[in-house]
Amino acid sequence: MNLFKRLFKIGEAEANSAIDKMEDPIKMTEQGIRDMKQDLEKSLEALAQVKAMSIRSKNEQEEYQDKAADYQSKAILILKKAEKGDMETAEADRLAQQALIKKQESDQQAERAKLEASKFDDSIAQLEKNIQNIKASISNWENELRTLKARVKVSNATKNLNKQMAEIDSSSTVSMLERMKEKVAQEEALAEAYGDIANTSKSVDDELNAAVDTTEAKATDDLAKLKQQLGLNKQE
Repeated sequence: MNLFKRLFKIGEAEANSAIDKMEDPIKMTEQGIRDMKQDLEKSLEALAQVKAMSIRSKNEQEEYQDKAADYQSKAILILKKAEKGDMETAEADRLAQQALIKKQESDQQAERAKLEASKFDDSIAQLEKNIQNIKASISNWENELRTLKARVKVSNATKNLNKQMAEIDSSSTVSMLERMKEKVAQEEALAEAYGDIANTSKSVDDELNAAVDTTEAKATDDLAKLKQQLGLNKQE
């Protein structure tokens, strides 16, 4: 007894290991459904064959019943002929007896066919029950397959998302953001420094020219010189 228990445990462990090693449960389920459909096809074929045998047995039963009734009628007719004097009594009795023997054989054959038809009907009922169970199993597993496919899609999407989230290093992300912030601050300071240098590099002349507009004064002096050369100042 203990040996059988150990063997059962070993077989159970191997079965669980095989299930764990399944790479694609969807394909395995689809294969299982295909196998059940093949079983359904075989059961339907067997059902058709058993129904054919049942029909044949019932036909045989009717045929032997008709024969038995025919032999019975012949025996009656023969006895009536002997009663009317159309046939010798001994000959009539012999023929009637043979007819009754044939009737008895036909009755036995009819009973045999009836029993066979009854057994076939029982087999038909069992096959039809099995077929209904297979159809129900196929329908249930097809629904399970649709659910399984949806669950696999969701689980794969969730797994990929979690994997991506797991691969993200929060500390490195914060460090990168801090470096970017420091880089921007450095660029801003550098721009301000260049502005200060540009402002301090202006000459004093540039500052004076910026403070006083000498263009108009120079134009006045040039006008006076021109008038002096033309002698216009004396006339004035």
